[in-house]
Amino acid sequence: MPLSAPETDRRLIHTRTIEMQGFQRTDGLYDIEAHLVDTKTYAFENMDRGAIPPGEPLHGMWIRLVVGEDMVIRSCEASTDFAPYAVCPGAAPNFAALAGVSVGVGFNRAVKERVGGSLGCTHLREVLAQMATVAYQTIGPLKWRREREAAERAKAAGEPVPPSSRKLPIGSCLAYAPDSPVVLRHRAAMEE
Repeated sequence: MPLSAPETDRRLIHTRTIEMQGFQRTDGLYDIEAHLVDTKTYAFENMDRGAIPPGEPLHGMWIRLVVGEDMVIRSCEASTDFAPYAVCPGAAPNFAALAGVSVGVGFNRAVKERVGGSLGCTHLREVLAQMATVAYQTIGPLKWRREREAAERAKAAGEPVPPSSRKLPIGSCLAYAPDSPVVLRHRAAMEE
């Protein structure tokens, strides 16, 4: 269901588009990629780029995390196609410092420590938190399906069933409230 109709006439000024994708690689790792683009609906002058026409990106940035199933970043690559200042692309190589960081508890803190402030780029840092979610959405279901299939094979063979690594994010939202019907259904399914 979309939002309600706006209360008054309005004019579009700014658009930020963020596209994120998760890929399974043939080497067993995963690529998590994001592309961020900011545009304006009007022309404006920029200190370093001169006149920027409507629709030309003010920001156009890419970032890729290579992540293992253990959720540890193996490498990070960033690139800047469009930026407001000539110095901005110089921050991109610094994101390689994220190699070795674990995507999980403390991830945002680790990002801030390694590429925070003048070491990095605000826009790329902001998108990294969302990329962590994409990593979980990409890797988790494949890993859990493999575990479920292994458990079914073990059960059918009369062998001990290995425990699942899946952890429910209890308390993280309405659906995962401790007493929600969603949590109760998940718990029942995990006990089967």
